[in-house]
Amino acid sequence: MRDPVAFAIPFFLLLLIIEWTAARKLEHTEQMSTRPVGDEQRPPPGAYLTRDSYASINMGLVSIVTTAAWKALALLAYAAIFAYVAPWQLPADAWYTWVIALFGVDLLFYLYHRTAHRVRLIWATHQAHHSSEYFNFATALRQKWNNSGEIVAWLPLPLLGVPPWIVFASFSLNLIYQFWVHTEHIDKLWRPFEFVFNTPSHHRVHHGRDQIYLDKNYAGILIIWDRMFGTFQPEIERPNYGLTKPVDTFNIWRLQFREYAAIIADVRGASRWRDKLGFTFGPPGWEPRTAARDVSAADSVV
Repeated sequence: MRDPVAFAIPFFLLLLIIEWTAARKLEHTEQMSTRPVGDEQRPPPGAYLTRDSYASINMGLVSIVTTAAWKALALLAYAAIFAYVAPWQLPADAWYTWVIALFGVDLLFYLYHRTAHRVRLIWATHQAHHSSEYFNFATALRQKWNNSGEIVAWLPLPLLGVPPWIVFASFSLNLIYQFWVHTEHIDKLWRPFEFVFNTPSHHRVHHGRDQIYLDKNYAGILIIWDRMFGTFQPEIERPNYGLTKPVDTFNIWRLQFREYAAIIADVRGASRWRDKLGFTFGPPGWEPRTAARDVSAADSVV
């Protein structure tokens, strides 16, 4: 039951320090680039902004505690499902059990991740990870504090008889893999590798707020899921990172809970139940049809 992520943390920090030190030596990372993008300016490639990085690291530290609590609750549920509901129990020492677990976790991560970008209530838990306008190893640590959605997403695995501890270990390995893809210092890799696996190039696309990059490349380890289900987008040019509506804060509490507050405000302001449900379970940015739009649509039909 020892979490592999705990053993990987020193290596995460070491790589982060190396990248941050290299970035500071290469350019003045506390300043914005002079190259304009539309009406705004963007950070130079691989840059670190101290306040942004500390916000990411602090969010990662809190997530260690919160995710451990959620996993403790999930362990009880998974153990009961594995022992009393699963039609069979796969042996923990069999190679195929690990293959099922690793591929299963990766596919379920893709499905959950895609849902998190299309259902606002789940997006509220995930948007903090996308809130940085920088893309570096510190951004990889900018984790959500509520991973209850992932706990639900993994339920098919104990139902299939995968031992709960293998489910958790597989997801930890999946999470460890995803750390290294958060960098601008690694260009596109060997084409066969790029075709099968998630890479920094693919994941830069996922963090881009440019229209062409929105809601693409949800992969954890294998990019083949995106290729199979029509959500793959190759990196054409360097993305602009962050949310489509920048948050303009480094307060970790606001970064984590701002979208929940926005949902509550929208639901309270809605008069119709279908609008309340739309603000909660619709995609991010969902807006109800106004009376004026309804009249206009009716006129067009007439």
